[in-house]
Amino acid sequence: MRKIIITGYPSLQNAIEALNKGADAYIIKPLDMDKTLATIEEQLRKQGEEEKMTEEQLVEFIETRIRKLET
Repeated sequence: MRKIIITGYPSLQNAIEALNKGADAYIIKPLDMDKTLATIEEQLRKQGEEEKMTEEQLVEFIETRIRKLET
């Protein structure tokens, strides 16, 4: 799951703290809808890539175990 922080009280300290606590993106109010939607699309793309990579790693692990069991 990707996490996006939206704040009306931006500061460098708040941004650093949000990122250190696991935020994937930081958006400042008032919202620019084009930038907000672009950020959401980017985070969804990254989430999809991470899920695909995890699936590929699982498939590789299973195939490796099968080969070991067959020998």
